[in-house]
Amino acid sequence: MASGNPALETASDPAATPYIDFSREAWAELRNSTPLTLSESDLAELQGINESVSIREVEEVYLPLSRLLNLHIGATRELHSVTDTFLGGGADRVPYIIGIAGSVAVGKSTTARILRALLARWPEHPKVDLVTTDGFLFPNEVLETRGIMNRKGFPESYDRPRLIRFVADLKAGKPRVEAPVYSHLTYDIMPDERLVLERPDIVIVEGLNVLQSGTERPVFVSDFFDFSIYVDAREEDLHAWFRDRFLQLRRTAFRDPSSYFRRFAELTREDAVEFADRVWHEINLVNLRENIAPTRERAHLVLEKGPRHGAERVRLRRM
Repeated sequence: MASGNPALETASDPAATPYIDFSREAWAELRNSTPLTLSESDLAELQGINESVSIREVEEVYLPLSRLLNLHIGATRELHSVTDTFLGGGADRVPYIIGIAGSVAVGKSTTARILRALLARWPEHPKVDLVTTDGFLFPNEVLETRGIMNRKGFPESYDRPRLIRFVADLKAGKPRVEAPVYSHLTYDIMPDERLVLERPDIVIVEGLNVLQSGTERPVFVSDFFDFSIYVDAREEDLHAWFRDRFLQLRRTAFRDPSSYFRRFAELTREDAVEFADRVWHEINLVNLRENIAPTRERAHLVLEKGPRHGAERVRLRRM
């Protein structure tokens, strides 16, 4: 029998999925008067290339999500307090860690930046840091030596022990933790730069494979997450967004003399489309199918996007 509450729509066989399935309209109802703290100009600065997130989408999708996360953060702190009491007190306060995963070109970075901005405006946790796992890629010199430069973004291209040490140090309550920095302009690690985190309230970790698990190692970065989000879209839409982004970069960032991709700026549009399509099918799609998409069902929340890049449905894992 139907519940009469559109916010509790589920699959036809509720036992077949651990998720509650929300339409965008049903999800928007869960905002519950959460105030909008972003302006149009704020939002414009947070969006990525070839994306257009409207204020309405922030209101209907991201505000309910920020409210949910704020409630989770409060409950987690209470649990930490209980555990601290059990252990006799003295434990350091540790950040709440959110992982965001998804394919190349799906809009993970924009999702992460919007959430960071919204969460930092809650009075309970004003210090929110954002870290991308690109910084934990091996330098190009190492990738070239190992013969895996064409597998950049695949799990083996990351210094996974270093990434795990980073999140472990955060969860150990260390007062100062550093992360390496990656340049999308030079397409390489910046050896003289570091991102310094000093006692953040929340840390958002965004990357392709952050929800990875398996049996080949005992600990994964996802083991340290308090909440995880997978940004999802159909393969054909991801392909189109990747191609469009490549064409836009060809007209803009690739023209910078210091850009690693400077040579692609002079391609004809036809050659650029052909190259982008080849990269998609030979690299990004393979990585998506083999390594990224299989982690989707491990997420606490799945944000499903439609052809126009807007979120259309939300799936929330049952507790």
